[in-house]
Amino acid sequence: MIRPATPADVPAILQLVHDLATYEKAAHEVRADEEQLRAALFGSAPAVFAHVAIEESEESTGEGSTGAGEVVGFAMWFLSFSTWRGTHGIYLEDLFVRPDRRGGGHGRALLAELARICVERGYQRLEWSVLDWNEPAIGFYRTAGAVPLDEWTMFRLTDEPLLRMAEQAAR
Repeated sequence: MIRPATPADVPAILQLVHDLATYEKAAHEVRADEEQLRAALFGSAPAVFAHVAIEESEESTGEGSTGAGEVVGFAMWFLSFSTWRGTHGIYLEDLFVRPDRRGGGHGRALLAELARICVERGYQRLEWSVLDWNEPAIGFYRTAGAVPLDEWTMFRLTDEPLLRMAEQAAR
């Protein structure tokens, strides 16, 4: 089952963020905490959104249960904009399914839900980045019909370089 994240999902999402960072060999880079995620996702003007993949157990579907199930994956995304197409799109920041739950269709279902949102809202792009060594993810995305944008190189400013650039604007 795929559904929009709720505030109660924040601890599970943060754990999955840590799991993803560990998988990507960058666990030391995670600085986010529950309060930040809660504010970003559910504050007064959220600019980032999340969907979760829920794996229901017998306990979560039985009589008297909440049907909450276990969060086994997530997709965190935000709106982008294409000046060439004149419409918004979705930029998928992270898509991650716990390794012990892969192969059950959760990743495909998360991606399909974001594609559905794009089509429903008239967005014309669903984009994301993937590490060049992550062959399982690359293969998964190719089977979904995604194509790599080999001619584009992503750039990023963080930490000291970001501060130095910001100082130039203040002058």
